[in-house]
Amino acid sequence: MCPVRTQVAIVGAGPSGLLLSQLLAARGVESVVVEHRSAEHVAARIRAGVLEQATVDLLVEAGVGDRLKREAGEHHGIYLKWPDGKHLVDFVELTGRSTVVYGQSQLQRDLVEAAALRGQEIHHCVSATALHDLDTDRPAVTFTDASGRGRRLQADVVVGCDGSFGPSRDTVPVDVRIRWEKDCPNSWLGILADVAPSTDHVLYAWHPEGFAMHSMRSPAVSRLYLQVPRGTRVEDWSDDRIWDALSRRLGSGQDGFHLSSGPINDKSVLPMRSLVQTPMRHGRLFLAGDAAHILPPTGAKGLNLALADVALLAPALADLVRGDTRRADDYSDRALRRVWRSTHFAWWMTNMLHPTGDPFEDELQLSQLRWVASSRAASTGLAENFAGYPLEV
Repeated sequence: MCPVRTQVAIVGAGPSGLLLSQLLAARGVESVVVEHRSAEHVAARIRAGVLEQATVDLLVEAGVGDRLKREAGEHHGIYLKWPDGKHLVDFVELTGRSTVVYGQSQLQRDLVEAAALRGQEIHHCVSATALHDLDTDRPAVTFTDASGRGRRLQADVVVGCDGSFGPSRDTVPVDVRIRWEKDCPNSWLGILADVAPSTDHVLYAWHPEGFAMHSMRSPAVSRLYLQVPRGTRVEDWSDDRIWDALSRRLGSGQDGFHLSSGPINDKSVLPMRSLVQTPMRHGRLFLAGDAAHILPPTGAKGLNLALADVALLAPALADLVRGDTRRADDYSDRALRRVWRSTHFAWWMTNMLHPTGDPFEDELQLSQLRWVASSRAASTGLAENFAGYPLEV
């Protein structure tokens, strides 16, 4: 087995893993990244697209925000819509902060280009990844590389940025970890369509048939979602059926809103669930992003929360490899405060906007929407959570 030595071994080459490597390099800390998928697969994933102002500031400061600043669409708020009402929650007016729409695939491209420029070592298409000796000061990651050769990556620290299905989360012993999970009865059917957005801000719609959402990726590409039952198959939804349901649920033809349809180039079903695992550190293993927490996408928190994790983690690890353990010791507790706040907000938004078919619960949801629309305090609370809080690093 061929040994390699580095200071920080990062498992996962998605946005959180690559941003962590970027932030560590700026602090003079070496890292090696391993990823079981191909670079093309990671880059092509259709995921999150709404970034908080603090996330944008972090990316700009890290040197990967130039294209984002040129191309991202700034949004001052979101629309909430229901059959007899519509309300703009104006983030800027209420909090002084805004959000931007910039797809995860675009951010991944920026991070990959930055990694190539600095000569970052990344191993794609690895298999049999395993973590070892995490309770010592010489942890290691073993894997089989793309050529079939066994490798051992010796490090001072291992960071799991490998999401829901990587090995890092389950490497934490069962007698150490606590895991909270909650499955939602609904999923989202998401589409990416080659059509100009029909709305100037992200639109969240409550409808008796189910929730719908209209977002965007660019001036020529729209991202839309429909609430569907858990277990729904993409094959059961034709393009015409999707556009018909979106038109009804988004209220096309009402209040001057008209939904434009176009060619659909991607369809997928996204299960809705919440998961939080604690602690986010075990020995010399640190967890970040989906390896430690999963949220329903309703509050647009997943990617922002993952990048907030590594913003905390990078300076803590830079200290740790130089002998100062204080920030590393505090990492899990500090990160989890933001995790639970974001988890609650995503749960709150999900429960307000997804009808269950129970008439009593439907009326409670409508009452809550009208309250948010009529109360500045309620609108401000939503705006503060959605636009996000400043990063504490």
